[in-house]
Amino acid sequence: MQKEPVIAIKNLCHYYGKGSLKRQILFDINLEIYAGEIVIMTGPSGSGKTTLLSLIGGLRSVQQGSLTFLGEELCGVSQQKLVEIRRKIGYIFQAHNLLGFLNARQNVQMAVELNKEISQKDAQDKSKNMLSSVGLAERINYLPDNLSGGQKQRIAIARALVNNPPLVLADEPTSSLDKQSGRDVVELMQQLAKEKGTSILLVTHDNRILDIADRTLQMEDGYLVSNT
Repeated sequence: MQKEPVIAIKNLCHYYGKGSLKRQILFDINLEIYAGEIVIMTGPSGSGKTTLLSLIGGLRSVQQGSLTFLGEELCGVSQQKLVEIRRKIGYIFQAHNLLGFLNARQNVQMAVELNKEISQKDAQDKSKNMLSSVGLAERINYLPDNLSGGQKQRIAIARALVNNPPLVLADEPTSSLDKQSGRDVVELMQQLAKEKGTSILLVTHDNRILDIADRTLQMEDGYLVSNT
């Protein structure tokens, strides 16, 4: 018997704008994602993929329908509650969003320090260990400007995974990388997901990485049209 899903979405709709400018972006989305599962979402630009990702990640408020994360309903919750939810989720974006004045370890350590109960030494150790597991043990004191695109994206992955979140959301994580770096990055995510039981929802246009998915979803014009 399958456990409770990490994410459960029922009849989710979303709108932008108000009054005569109001426009529906998502239509009646139904989806479940389970622990350790890698789900890839594809679809043309403007189909609603990033909007759905931002709702799942607590970056936008749920307007209509039901979206639960670890059994907790997000529809109608306060902004403070959404902040708490976001701390339990790892994010990897197209732009790695590293701080240029911090070295690799410090960029990862920032995420650890959101947890006030962890000591400075433990935060440093966790960050170093995570960077080692993404193959950057020799680069922990390097600033982002002295690293390649693939290495920067590995730091972003280390930062997203360092707190062992139950869910990682990735938006076009390979789009700025060459073929080999992109492959390395997703295989790393796949390996860490399986080892730690992390669920990964990955939005991509990159057909070269679809084979890592347990399931592929297709979005079109705000509808989830296939769920294989």
